[in-house]
Amino acid sequence: MDAVAGQARQLMHGEVFTRRWVVDLILDLAGYTPDRDLAALVAVEPACGGGAFLASMAARVSASCRKHDRPLLDAKRALRAFDLLAPNVAASRRLIRQVLVDEGWSLAEAGEVAAAWVRQGDYLLEMQVAGGVDFVVGNPPYVRLEDVPADRMLAYRAACPTMTGRSDLYVGFYERGLRSLKPGGVLAYICADRWMRNQYGRHLRELIATGYSVDVAVTMHDVDAFEEQVAAYPAVTVLRRAPQAAVAVADTRRSFGPADALELVEWIANPESSPRADDRYEIARLPHWFDGGDSWPSGSPARLALIEALNDRFSPLEDPATGTRVGIGVATGADGVFITTDADVEPRRLLPLSMVRDTTSGTLSWSGHYLVNPWDADGQLVDLDALPRLRAYYQRHAATLKRRHVAGKRPAHWYKTIDKVDHSLIARPKLLLPDMKTTIHPVLDEGGFYPHHNLYYIVSDAWDLRVLGGLLLSRVAQAFVEAYAVRMRGGTLRFQAQYLRRIRVPRPETISAADRAALAAAFAKRDTRAATEVALRVYGIEDSGDVLDGSVGVRGGGS
Repeated sequence: MDAVAGQARQLMHGEVFTRRWVVDLILDLAGYTPDRDLAALVAVEPACGGGAFLASMAARVSASCRKHDRPLLDAKRALRAFDLLAPNVAASRRLIRQVLVDEGWSLAEAGEVAAAWVRQGDYLLEMQVAGGVDFVVGNPPYVRLEDVPADRMLAYRAACPTMTGRSDLYVGFYERGLRSLKPGGVLAYICADRWMRNQYGRHLRELIATGYSVDVAVTMHDVDAFEEQVAAYPAVTVLRRAPQAAVAVADTRRSFGPADALELVEWIANPESSPRADDRYEIARLPHWFDGGDSWPSGSPARLALIEALNDRFSPLEDPATGTRVGIGVATGADGVFITTDADVEPRRLLPLSMVRDTTSGTLSWSGHYLVNPWDADGQLVDLDALPRLRAYYQRHAATLKRRHVAGKRPAHWYKTIDKVDHSLIARPKLLLPDMKTTIHPVLDEGGFYPHHNLYYIVSDAWDLRVLGGLLLSRVAQAFVEAYAVRMRGGTLRFQAQYLRRIRVPRPETISAADRAALAAAFAKRDTRAATEVALRVYGIEDSGDVLDGSVGVRGGGS
């Protein structure tokens, strides 16, 4: 008991209690409704707290028993609730007992059912229900795994393989809940949505993709969903142990409330519902969800529908079929030494380097920077004994170079850069994209320069890079990056390789000569509007409305 109490004290700050109308929304979306014979089903609330979900669930079980002419004690095994805190267990039992008595059941049977339903324990380590469960519903605790005592953390990682890296504890609640479901069983949580995009959610996303269906996703970032104000960026997700089918996706506004929740449930229940948007919420239906463990896109339902349609119809930007590749420039670990405008070394060891500042105007304007290059064309470090001026230059900076982690790993190679220089890249035409910008900014290097590590590059065997540059300048390409990338303070996006690779593009040979010329002209003039007009045509997007024009914020980030 002392161990449980100590763990409870560690996790107490992870409690966030859900408002009743939000609970009812989640239960309705899960299908936990009184018209079903709930006494014959098994539902689990894995972290019940003070009973926010249990009060509504008890009322629904009561109504279901009345409707199906069952005694209350038939439902004694219909609900399993867990909590680490003894006071929470006691409070939940009292609440259930009061709800059932208010519903007309005797105090004795209400007390017997309440005691059977709620137990003190650790759901992640102790929950076992023979034959699986029909529902897992709730609001898992918001706790970083590294804040859990070390021995318990190791036990959690062993029990929940999806909890990797700097995971939040709720990832384990998703995994345990999903694995406990019967075929057709449903998990419905309200929870922070960071796992949908962060690296630590990859294995959970992979698990979902292999055996579960995303039925509903409701973003509630600005809604007053909890009893206390928290910066949790919550979303409601309804997942089912079934093959993936159509998905209802909603994005709510600050004004979204109980009446809107009822409307939303009705909309989702009707497969013929048309997309709608107003000042309270926007909702649409996608034919399926996004595959694999890669981050899930973020944005309005209309934006997600567009992204999904383009994913289905077009190939990724990085594609062996066209010889198109995305990469990043050279990282040195000591730019103050390796990057120069006038180092006294053998001239052939000075490699012209393109910098972010060189791309500002939209046309590459070289600022005169060089990489003091320690690599031969064959990918080997140069012999310093054969290059006395280079050797003297590096030796003047030896203390700085040898302090780097990369030098400590291989002391004999103390003068290497972090990345090798790919000499085949120097002469190739390439598109350069600065890492951090508010809008996508492709710039053509016709060859002769090597990119710095704050620049990403695209090379291709099949594309005319001016045509591809026009496509990338468009709002269609911007929409892909906005959907997947982290948006930093001030609206800056990270145009990193993993996000650029998510952009879908048509095959170059399918673009007409007129459209190729128009894209190249728009790229040369830096005309985003013209580029977008042509891109809409070549992608076959007939009516984008505000999907491309509006700014779609992406929350999250981190590990």
